[in-house]
Parts: sequence; C-alpha cells; structure tokens
Amino acid sequence: MTTSQREDQQRTTERRRRELLEAADRVVLRDGPGASMNAIAAEAGITKPILYRHFGDKGGLYRALAARHTEALLEGLRAALDAPAERRRRVESTLDTYLAAIEARPQVYRFLMHPAEDAGPSDRGFDVGRHSAPLLRRMGEELAVVIAERVELGPEGTELARAWGHGIVGMMHAAGDWWLRERPFPRERLVSHLADLLWGRLATAGDRADGPGF
Repeated sequence: MTTSQREDQQRTTERRRRELLEAADRVVLRDGPGASMNAIAAEAGITKPILYRHFGDKGGLYRALAARHTEALLEGLRAALDAPAERRRRVESTLDTYLAAIEARPQVYRFLMHPAEDAGPSDRGFDVGRHSAPLLRRMGEELAVVIAERVELGPEGTELARAWGHGIVGMMHAAGDWWLRERPFPRERLVSHLADLLWGRLATAGDRADGPGF
C-alpha cells in the first residue's frame, strides 16, 4: 500500500469514526445512561461487531465520547477565564459555563457521570467511576495551570494552584450534580452562591507580574 493510499484509508477511518460518534451522541441525548451498544449500532445502521471494531467495547466508546465533550467544555472554560472582565465576573462566567453545559445536555452529562440503573447484560460491570474520574482530574489540572499562570500565590503557588484547581472542579461537579437533579433555584443563583464561596483569598491575591492577569 502506498503512502497516499494509507493516508486515504486513515481519513476514511477517521471520518467513519466521527459519524459513529455522532450517532452515539444522538442515542445518548435520547437515552442518557441507558444508551446501549445495540441502540448505537442500530442508530448508525451497522452491526454491533462493526461498532466494536472501531471502539473495542462500551468503555472505548465512552472514552471517545468523553474526549469529544470534554474538549468542547474546556474550550468554553478557557474562553470564560480569558474574557476581558473583572475577576469576580470571570469567576462567575467560568462557573456558569460549566453549569450551562450540563444543563443544556443533561442526558450526555448523566451518561458520562452516572451508570444506568437498568443496564442490560452486555453493559453490566461498566465502571463509570473508573472512566469519569480521569475527566475530572484533567479539568482540575487545566484549571490549576490557569490559576498558576495568572495569580501570585507566593512560594507555594504551584501547590496551592493544584489544590484550588481540583477543589474548584470538585465543587462544580458535586454542586452541579445536586442542582441538576433537584433544580431548587435558577442557575444564576447557584453561580452566585458558588462564587461567594470562592471569593476569599482569591479576591485579595495579586496578579502575577509575569502572567496574563486574572
């Protein structure tokens, strides 16, 4: 096989993989955590063995979908953090970006973060926690980098930035999960409440002299 043929084959494979992920997205939007490999294969108009050929198993498909949605969410969080606004407003905008994302696609969120209570035999044993924990860790590390680049936290800055990054992501995840289930009040009120909780040392810390500011 020539180099050109291999490149064409790779492009075809990547295009087909995107099409399958789009079909999986449609099923997840409809079925949430109950989305099965059978339903996704049917939506894509293929057999389950062909789906396995591309992703291996539900874990492989999950990781591909998670990467797809995590990248989009991280882009939104970065944009909110870099927006030209005063610090409190950017904190609120970042919190709102996360909460708006899970509110807009609750079934996708539930698929990524919660197991199906009525999973079929082929899906039992799928450990959602084993797959979702790395997503939260990645978000925590990304936020830690942003904090470390922008805020002057003294000689323990790196340590503090990582603790804050993972702590903020954990807070957003736990509070957002509770809020999405109960909807006790509008999203903007949760944003304000969480921003108030964060508005301690962050409010008084200075910007790094060599950073982009926060």
